[in-house]
Amino acid sequence: MGIIKVKGIVISENKLNDYDKMVTILTPNGKIGCAAKGARRPKSQLMAATQYLCFGDFLIYQGVSSYNINSCEINELFYNIRIDLDKLQYAAHITKIINDVTDENQNTYKILQLFLNTLYVLSETDKNKDLTISIFKLKLMCLLGFTPIIDRCSACQKNDVILNYFSFRDNGLKCDICSRQDKGAIEISEATMTAIKYIVMAPPKKLFSFNLSEESIKELEIVSKVFLNEKLDKEYIFEKMF
Repeated sequence: MGIIKVKGIVISENKLNDYDKMVTILTPNGKIGCAAKGARRPKSQLMAATQYLCFGDFLIYQGVSSYNINSCEINELFYNIRIDLDKLQYAAHITKIINDVTDENQNTYKILQLFLNTLYVLSETDKNKDLTISIFKLKLMCLLGFTPIIDRCSACQKNDVILNYFSFRDNGLKCDICSRQDKGAIEISEATMTAIKYIVMAPPKKLFSFNLSEESIKELEIVSKVFLNEKLDKEYIFEKMF
């Protein structure tokens, strides 16, 4: 029986039999479905390791029909998300998206990195959560190959014009003149335009290192939500309970 060590985070957990669990772990190389025998027993060493959002180093082995978790060295449990229903709502929303855009045997290193960084910001900072989620969505689209055009008008291709619109049809920033032919384009402030450019270009560790006014946060929220929904061809509805 060969033991494999994988680093990852639990993105879903389900009951299996009386005392077992079935969990999905997002790793740098895609998702892995694993059975965790006895994980639901009160004194099980796997109880904490198989909880939603547990990030750690898992030792797994190939079973008859699935991988099985042998043990886990826990690195982070994101405790502050677990005890805050508002933060948990946001985490669940981005987890659903992550689950939809990842698969087995896939290079998901950068997606995992983005997911962990977003969870850290939600858990450990007081940063505006709507801004945090909007940054996550737009950056995720870039990682999935849907990087918006930010260095020129997405229609006329001119780079010496003011880019004060975002076009979902032409996938990027757009000038005032070209926006008149695009009913779906939305007008954005200079601050929002600068934020979009920053999100596209920023390295992972500095991605969340800026703030915006409430008005710009709302604009960015609309851009990121509609852009993601259109490119993934799915309506992700996020209804806040609090």
